[in-house]
Amino acid sequence: MACGASWCTLVYNEAMAQSQRNVRQSVSLPSAMARRVQAIAKRRRTSANRVIVDLIESGLEARDREKIAFFELAGRLADTTDHAEQERLKGELARLTFGEP
Repeated sequence: MACGASWCTLVYNEAMAQSQRNVRQSVSLPSAMARRVQAIAKRRRTSANRVIVDLIESGLEARDREKIAFFELAGRLADTTDHAEQERLKGELARLTFGEP
């Protein structure tokens, strides 16, 4: 497909056709949280929507990292034969699962 000049060619492949679609989603935020989002948006000179998307992406990535860390610890616990190391790893897994005691 040419766009007017012989040297200008539009390259199109199936990956472009499969781009992510945006889905409209309505959420209710507590007023204090909404104020914080607006303040971040103003400071970054972007929209509150962009800030919310960024925060959700960060949260999902953090959850994925926690999941990976949990399974790495569980694998180490399964592989160790040292009783002291087992107890230490059990404590770390408990903190990951239930938070600080």
